[in-house]
Amino acid sequence: MLRNTLNTLCLCAPLLFSACASGQEVPSNAASNAAPGANQTARTPTPIPQAQVVTASVEEVQLGAGGGSAETAVRLDIAEGYHVNANPPSDKFYIGTEIQAEPQEGITPGKPVYPPALTKKFSFAEQPLAVYEGRAVIKLPLRAELSAAKGRHTFKARIRVQPCNDQACLQPRTIEAAIPVVVN
Repeated sequence: MLRNTLNTLCLCAPLLFSACASGQEVPSNAASNAAPGANQTARTPTPIPQAQVVTASVEEVQLGAGGGSAETAVRLDIAEGYHVNANPPSDKFYIGTEIQAEPQEGITPGKPVYPPALTKKFSFAEQPLAVYEGRAVIKLPLRAELSAAKGRHTFKARIRVQPCNDQACLQPRTIEAAIPVVVN
């Protein structure tokens, strides 16, 4: 009996030592019976959901009927530790922040006015980049055409951004902005 136990230990010892030498963990029964991924949550930092990295808010704008014009402010709030490329971007390969709007309900958008960029050096780029951080305010001129009905309107615009931190960029995304417009 003792001889069989020693033979078994001699045969199993190399297997145990090779598992230890390769740096792999041998799971215990308790760990192997746990739900898959149960332990991963505690070790992996929770990233900010992309929807919360950049948000947009707008101000109501009032336009005079029959040709009145005004400017609305589209505010981008960018989470701490992130940035978006300015407009125009530093390089043609970067996706710059851009607001897009088409005429709707007798209201015509003008050319957006983008804020001055912050020039910042990042470890992944050789040259400093033109970016927006924190809060960026884009001015969007609007004009009421003769056909615009008096009253409340919701003017829809889209803002294209690509949030990045100093390590990587998230997928580009489009933020829908509903601008309240009152035609008097």
